[in-house]
Amino acid sequence: MELGKKLFKFELPATDGKTYTNFSFADRSALLIIITCNHCPYANAYWKRIVKLANRYEEDNLAIVAINPNDSDRYPQDSFENMKKFMNELTDKFVYLRDETQIVAKKLAAIKTPQAFLFNSKRELVYKGAIDDSWENEHAVTRVYLEDAIEASLDGLEVDFPEIKPIGCSIKWKPGNEPG
Repeated sequence: MELGKKLFKFELPATDGKTYTNFSFADRSALLIIITCNHCPYANAYWKRIVKLANRYEEDNLAIVAINPNDSDRYPQDSFENMKKFMNELTDKFVYLRDETQIVAKKLAAIKTPQAFLFNSKRELVYKGAIDDSWENEHAVTRVYLEDAIEASLDGLEVDFPEIKPIGCSIKWKPGNEPG
């Protein structure tokens, strides 16, 4: 998905038992979609940081949505049932959606877990890519790419670095569903 493009329509089930669409977050000042999963060590390293982001920007009206598109037949840890268990232990600050058809991940042109996609108040893509510069050690982070983008977007400013190459596991596409 190209920067500046509008968010497309989607409808996905969540671990909380509800179904969400892109319109579910229409009242929010910005929308952060994070393509992620349960099994990837990179994604696991970021879950607590995502919770911190949710806590930090809750009053700023930022919506955060985590989406798991991985093939759960080949990676059972990423099954919808395991996603539910995972979120029960983690947080209720944001929703975790299942992209069983992988259509949302494809439309976003996502390639990694985790990978962030930030949409401004007009739901235009203003940032995509890495969360920060140190997946292995939260305390070694020197560049908070996503936080900088969130701050700029919430202030109505242009994002200085709108695209940073994501680091993580490749998305586990279903056979025959690989983009390309």
